[in-house]
Amino acid sequence: MSQIIPILYGALFILLLVQAMRLMGLGISAARRDKNPSLDQSVTVHPELLDSEGNLLEDELLTVRFTGDNEPPATASSGQQPDGSPSSPV
Repeated sequence: MSQIIPILYGALFILLLVQAMRLMGLGISAARRDKNPSLDQSVTVHPELLDSEGNLLEDELLTVRFTGDNEPPATASSGQQPDGSPSSPV
């Protein structure tokens, strides 16, 4: 029994070492692909941009920019509150 434990330990160590090398190799190849886009010719298109037949939509896209709560509004007239409603007299 005492002789099998070092053999199992050594076998598991070698197995884990091989797995670690394979994983690092996958990471290195992925990093190379990111640096050189010509290696990866596939293009990902979001399904929202396709019509029912699978063609790209020609419509203009609506974009929204969310600002932080602490940022002042870009333009606010003196007679209106930041949300666009008229200011009430106090």
